[in-house]
Amino acid sequence: MNILYAIQGTGNGHLSRAVDIIPELKKHGKLDLFVSGAQAEVVLPYPVKYKSKGLSFYFGKQGGINFLKTFQKNSSKDVIKEINSFPVEKYDLVVNDFEPITAWACRKKGIPLIGLSHQSALLSKKAPRPKVIDPFGEWMLKNYAPVKKYVGFHFEQYDKNIFTPVVRAAIREASVKDMGHYTIYLPAYDDKKLVQLLLKISKVRWHIFSKHTKSPYHVGRISVYPISGQDFIESVVTGSGVLCGAGFETPAEVLNLNKKLLVVPMKSQYEQHCNAAALKRLGVPVLKKVKKKSIKKIEQWLEEGKPLDISFPDIAGDAVEKVMEKFSK
Repeated sequence: MNILYAIQGTGNGHLSRAVDIIPELKKHGKLDLFVSGAQAEVVLPYPVKYKSKGLSFYFGKQGGINFLKTFQKNSSKDVIKEINSFPVEKYDLVVNDFEPITAWACRKKGIPLIGLSHQSALLSKKAPRPKVIDPFGEWMLKNYAPVKKYVGFHFEQYDKNIFTPVVRAAIREASVKDMGHYTIYLPAYDDKKLVQLLLKISKVRWHIFSKHTKSPYHVGRISVYPISGQDFIESVVTGSGVLCGAGFETPAEVLNLNKKLLVVPMKSQYEQHCNAAALKRLGVPVLKKVKKKSIKKIEQWLEEGKPLDISFPDIAGDAVEKVMEKFSK
């Protein structure tokens, strides 16, 4: 069987999960990979047959998406051309991790398509939602990379087609320590503004990983680093806790490592607000945004926050088996 695994390349989480999914998919046939998007630092340790800029969202520095840059960098004509020309007909099955080009190409050409992503879990009405529902956000979840059949990942098994997170081997096998520092990954915030804010919190060492710097620098007890997968993992597994966006993979990995977690959902990113609602149900504290008024809440988390003692089983193989089960029906 010829299988195409199409992966969203905006952000690092999709590619991080793919490292564990790929060997499982290879058990079921000849596998080709397609990565679309231009905002990830993770490099797959497998050959990628197709690459595309796809439809990428670009991070700003004020806690949200830079919509002007996003609009300027994306060409609707190019995307439509790719949808029409992408050779999905060469494959018996396309497994799709929230990737729009192949999703729309499969819909147009009638090729079997199954979603395998965190976003797929949000298609279930049983998945947690924020108090205020965003109609456009709901529309995007259903139509950005549309699928009729899916297997999803979420923090809990809210529905029959939902599995708990795939935690990559580098995290599962890490030597966990607590060396007293705290790790920050907030790609939609300016690292320089974060530094000025965190200097107001005394006696805490911070490691900030930023998309907005190309070389490391240090200000007092604060160290700022460009994004590096291995350095980030090392910081997380040896730290006391993590302050990060309300994405999916990073919070899941932090929970699995039994580290303290504080999340900040990105502005205008409805998926992250859904994630924040789910994390809040688990007992994870949520900040609306990072600003001067947030210092007291961050200090409270530093003093009173506790790990939640959550462990996710290794389910990558089970999830892929579920995909194949859906394909055979």
